[in-house]
Amino acid sequence: MLILGREQSVFKLSPRNTPVASAPSGETVVFETFDCYSNRLTREDQELVSSGWDFTNPATGPLFVESAEPGDILRVAIVDIALDSQGAMRVGPGSGALGHILQEKKNKIIPIAEGKAKFNDRLSFDVSPMIGVIGTAPKDEEIPTGTPGPHGGNMDCKRIGEGSVVYLPVNVPGALLAMGDVHALMGDGEVVICGIETAARITVKIDVLKGLSLPLPMVKAGDHVMTIASAKTLDEAAVTATEMMHQFIHGALGMDLQEAGMLLSIMGDLRICQIVDPLMTVRMEFPLWILEKYGYSML
Repeated sequence: MLILGREQSVFKLSPRNTPVASAPSGETVVFETFDCYSNRLTREDQELVSSGWDFTNPATGPLFVESAEPGDILRVAIVDIALDSQGAMRVGPGSGALGHILQEKKNKIIPIAEGKAKFNDRLSFDVSPMIGVIGTAPKDEEIPTGTPGPHGGNMDCKRIGEGSVVYLPVNVPGALLAMGDVHALMGDGEVVICGIETAARITVKIDVLKGLSLPLPMVKAGDHVMTIASAKTLDEAAVTATEMMHQFIHGALGMDLQEAGMLLSIMGDLRICQIVDPLMTVRMEFPLWILEKYGYSML
């Protein structure tokens, strides 16, 4: 099995990144990842000095996927996410939706063991591992790993976890897949700009899909399929995610635009992924069983 070490990481998703390894379609690959602080936050009394995104959100890779060509779709099935033994959180003035209220900096180290994250002496939570950053290279620009977009990136969608499938665009030969920023637990919104940030070992199966059209990025998780959109405002992201799912239903089910809109209005659910990155991210969730009623099956 191919293993990509965490020391092989990037801070931008770019067509100019040099691949650290290559793998054929159908291969199972392990990505060992740093936490979003590059494993630099280890103590609660630690002063962590940063200028912007200089060591934030490293993504392991990129991986060159053989036979992947522009116009294809990269199917990434999340097989397993093995977490480190502790996670970290960090809040302070100017960070996240509460940055105007939180006037003091605070670090928190959270032990992780036996599927639980110990938040304090009274509270322990079941972990729900998810991948914050997962994406391919854009066609002709460099995008920081902290920023989401049509290429994927820092979508911070908590539904991207074990058992889910992520569909990403192939914009350049080999796709150049990279991932990182794992959370042991995170609520929708990621309101203070972090979840329980932790290093991890991610196992994925990659497949190249040819001749298929999907609104990307897209995720299949549990009983739902979802479109994901990022924009400067939540309103813009919400409208775009809705339009993406509407067009998908229209084409996949052969419904006219009006009926597809009605169906989406009664069975679709808009959810906020995150409100703290350079772009806001929203997902539109739609039940898989409805697609199956029409004989449509997600690959």
